[in-house]
Amino acid sequence: MKKTIFNAALVTALTATTGMAQAGLVDSLLKPAQTANPIMLVPGIFAFDTIASVDYWYQIPSALENKGASVYVAKINAFDSSAMRGEALIAQLEEIKAASKGKIKKFNLMGHSQGGMTSRYVMNVRPDLVASVTTMHTPHSGSPLADLVSGAAPEGTVIGDGFEMFANAVGDLVNLMSNNKRDKSDVYAMLSEFDAAGAAKFNSTYPAGMPSTPCGNGADKVTINGNNVRLYSWGGTGLLTTGVDISDALFALTSVAFKEKNDGVTGQCASHFGQVLRDDYNMNHIDLNNHVLGLVSLFETNPKTLFVNHAIRLKKEGL
Repeated sequence: MKKTIFNAALVTALTATTGMAQAGLVDSLLKPAQTANPIMLVPGIFAFDTIASVDYWYQIPSALENKGASVYVAKINAFDSSAMRGEALIAQLEEIKAASKGKIKKFNLMGHSQGGMTSRYVMNVRPDLVASVTTMHTPHSGSPLADLVSGAAPEGTVIGDGFEMFANAVGDLVNLMSNNKRDKSDVYAMLSEFDAAGAAKFNSTYPAGMPSTPCGNGADKVTINGNNVRLYSWGGTGLLTTGVDISDALFALTSVAFKEKNDGVTGQCASHFGQVLRDDYNMNHIDLNNHVLGLVSLFETNPKTLFVNHAIRLKKEGL
């Protein structure tokens, strides 16, 4: 009798274990991008979520969600310093965490352009909220475009005042149209972070993850106040990536300001941070976002695939 009971219990346990294994296998197959921590997509300048049914991250959140990922999109000021944008992002992370009632503890921050700097700020001041930071096409060491604009329209001059009024009005309109009720735009706060001096100051204040050599890798993991954070980056050097995308001509024009290969806004080596996954994708600065409206190179990894593959990488790392 005891042997029968024991055998029945063993069969039940094995069946349950097999069921759990099968469920895990199904999850692995159907939800390969289901990371342990949700993904927060952090936009760069002209930050918006959706305007007139056009997403900043064009079709990328749905591509991730279709593979099992939990995805949020940050609502932050179109033009401002990374610190101010970072404080707004921290408030959102805390709100999401509180609403989860203990289910969410940390986030995988994935930042495009200035969104990468914003994510670095959050990582440094609130590492308890961050599992990983991935920066994409981010000008960590600055962009010559910022120096050109600041030089042509110095802050506090007549020309500068006119530029500031116009640019901030555009930023405020972007905030309004995307229902992003944040502080007023501050274009010079943004520009002063991406000229040579401003970038050097930011990196001196928040050095974690930055390469020790101009075009090297940074640490792939840092510990800040007892919190381990994984670090990744990638970038591109594409300009005329399709020939029919209107952004091609724009970035081909802005690229003349650079002495190194670039994506029209960010230099190849300037994109380096943490573990550099790749720095020469055939993508211009907004191809990464699958723009304009999905017009990207047919001869390069599709941006949606790139994001899904990275989520799978994060999952494998237990992030």
